[in-house]
Amino acid sequence: MDEKKKLNCWEVKKCGREPGGAKVHELGVCPVATERSADGVHGGTNGGRCCWVVAGSLCKGQKQGNYVEKFGDCHQCDFYESVRREEMPQFKLGITILNEIKQRKG
Repeated sequence: MDEKKKLNCWEVKKCGREPGGAKVHELGVCPVATERSADGVHGGTNGGRCCWVVAGSLCKGQKQGNYVEKFGDCHQCDFYESVRREEMPQFKLGITILNEIKQRKG
């Protein structure tokens, strides 16, 4: 049985801000789509399944802050909730992901 493909935030939200996306020329590439140190977290590409920990993500048509600054908004997001449900009981808390990213960056 094939495992269902885990979608990244840009695939679900259809923001067009991933490399080669429809809105890159207009709005730029979102840092979530290029955060290589988060690659593989929750089965995503780069930061695509942990966007809530990537500083400067481009959500709601504007640049967001760091994890602490956007914590409240992200935790109310339907994408965050769907990843949390899909990954339970192995869902990683934001601080755990941030520590993993920090270690990967060296």
